[in-house]
Formats: sequence, structure tokens, C-alpha cells
Amino acid sequence: MRYRLREQFFWIIACIFFLSPVFLLLIISFTGMWRPDESITFRTNSWQTLFTEPNILEATFWSAWIGLTVVLLNLMIAVPAGKAVVYYSFKGKPLVEALFLAPILLPVLLIAMGTHILMIRLGLADTWLGVMLIHLVPTLPYSIKIVTNTYRQLESRWLEQAEVLGAGALRRFITIELPFLKPAVRSVVFLVIVISLSQYAITAIIGGGEVLTLAMVFFPFMDTADTSLMAAFSLWFAVLPLVLYTFVEFCLLFVPYRGKYWRNHS
Repeated sequence: MRYRLREQFFWIIACIFFLSPVFLLLIISFTGMWRPDESITFRTNSWQTLFTEPNILEATFWSAWIGLTVVLLNLMIAVPAGKAVVYYSFKGKPLVEALFLAPILLPVLLIAMGTHILMIRLGLADTWLGVMLIHLVPTLPYSIKIVTNTYRQLESRWLEQAEVLGAGALRRFITIELPFLKPAVRSVVFLVIVISLSQYAITAIIGGGEVLTLAMVFFPFMDTADTSLMAAFSLWFAVLPLVLYTFVEFCLLFVPYRGKYWRNHS
């Protein structure tokens, strides 16, 4: 009974603080700002302006593609880095952990300006690959920290027992580490996608205006006084992370010991 009350209380708070602003934005996107003593007039001008923007579909595609690749690279780097920090002892370990967090302690624009010169020499400037790599700077420290804290809760004895029973490194990762890392993967995915989508300055510097993302299309409209148009852009901007997160969540259904597919076909 107490658990059910807590669950109901959680959903009430979630509706108030998360769903209510979205619902309000949806109304404003069709009506604009209004006063209590004024009648509400519904219109679709803001959505027409949004979808008649010539670069909106291209920007959405590149934002989704760059966001997914940045997430994948974050996981590929953060998982072995976090595991090494937790399970291995070596000289300079505190320094290495500090260096992992260094990118968020320095101004991102400072790093981007220095990296831009390197990107030009490597031929990565004004390309989506260069934008993807620079998006690792503000996202990777958070991913490593999340994965590291998760590995601290996974005792090494579990992995040692599986090794004694004959499980190889890959099998140990798939059947023990990956299911345990599922909450960390969720956190990394949502956090990295949101941070990647919101990068405007470093995308403009490294992409040189050739790589269009939603931030590149969205920010020029910040000067407009049309609240209805801003609400429509905000909703479109918010839909993409939810779609990408849903796709990743579907992929996580195939993690061992979490879905019926693996249980029935192992």
C-alpha cells in the first residue's frame, strides 16, 4: 500500500513538472501567448514556418546521425576506461581520473579553437566527422564518470567466478557486465544526446557552416519575438532525443537476462 502511494505520488510530480510544460508549449505553438481576458485563437502558422524551413529535414538527419555516433563512441571509450580505473592499480591513477574530467573544467571554446587548427591539418574541418569528434569533448567526461561509478558497484569476484567457470572475456562482458551496465547506458545515452544536440558554438567552428544541425537552424530564431514559433521549434527539438532514446531502449531489450528473447534463445 505504501509503495503504491509512493508510485502515485511520483507520477503526479512527474506530470506537474515534466508533462505540464510540454503541454503548455504545445498549446502556445498553436495559439501564441494570451491573456486570461482574451479569447484563444488557434493557428498553424508557426508549424508551417517550421516545416517550410528548407534546412529543417537535413539538420534533423545530421543531428540524429551525429548524436548516435557520439553516443556509440562515448560508450566504446567510457566502458574500458571506467573498467580500467576501477579494477586495475597503476601509478598515476588519480592523475588519470583527473585528466578524464579535464575537458569540462576548461572552456569548450578554448578547446574548440585549438582543435580547429588540428582539424584543418587533418582535413576534418567542415565535415560531420570533425563535428562528431569535437562533440566528444563536452560529453565524454560525464560518460566515463557514470560508467566508472557503475563499475564500482560491480564486485570483481563476479567476473573472477565466471572466468573460473570457463567464460571468456567477451562472454563475461555480454552476460555479466552489460546487463549490469544497462542503467548507466540509459543515463549516458540521454545525457550525451541532449548535450550533443545543444552544441552550437563548437559545431559552427568545426563544421564551418557546412554541417547543419538543429542547433544551427534553431539559434538564429532566438531573436524572433514570435513565441508560437519558438514553442514549435522547442517541441521539434525535444522530440528527437526522445525518438533516439526510444530506439536505444529497444536495442537494450536484447541485453541478456533482461528480455524474453535472450532467455528463450540462450
